[in-house]
Amino acid sequence: MTIRINDIAPNFTTDSTAGELNLHDWVGDSYAILFSHPKDFTPVCTTEFGAVARLVPEFKKRNTKVMGVSVDSVEEHHKWMRDIEAFAGAPADFPIIDDTSLQVAKLYDMLPAESVLPDGRTAADSATVRTVFIIGPDKKIRLTMSYPMSVGRNFAEILRALDAIQLTDGAPIATPADWRSGEDVIVGLDLNDEQAKVKFGEIDIKLPYLRFTKAPKS
Repeated sequence: MTIRINDIAPNFTTDSTAGELNLHDWVGDSYAILFSHPKDFTPVCTTEFGAVARLVPEFKKRNTKVMGVSVDSVEEHHKWMRDIEAFAGAPADFPIIDDTSLQVAKLYDMLPAESVLPDGRTAADSATVRTVFIIGPDKKIRLTMSYPMSVGRNFAEILRALDAIQLTDGAPIATPADWRSGEDVIVGLDLNDEQAKVKFGEIDIKLPYLRFTKAPKS
């Protein structure tokens, strides 16, 4: 199945470094980030999981949980976590799930549905397992990203996107290109100028359809 923005995140139950987890129960009333990688003990993914380990406090500030997905076993994850923590200088304080069966990879369309990977598979065999999903408290998909093997993910961008999603959730605003937390936002087209002034106060009209205002206080 194809995973689209606003779809309900497909639920699953599986083993992880934090024990058995059910996705929807684990998300609870939080936001969540689900990110996958092709194999443990690979160089790019070690730097990525290290970046997440360092950012865990920032995600917690944003009421956001993080879960890694791997096509390796929990036993291998626990071994690899030592490398992640040594590289990052921070504990890998988030669950990494066991997807040796490819249950999650197929459920989230990370691999072709008919894909059968060989025993002793390498990272190259599962190269398409390089995705990121942001999930809301309503269990809906809010963002998806996919990356090639050679490009390390920018988790500062994922954090920036999370800030934008949370700021605009249910509000008549949007964020412009390259927006960063605290910068001005765009007034939604469902408000006319007078309605926008009543709601936000001062607005900066660049074009009839492009109006800026101060970001609401979080």
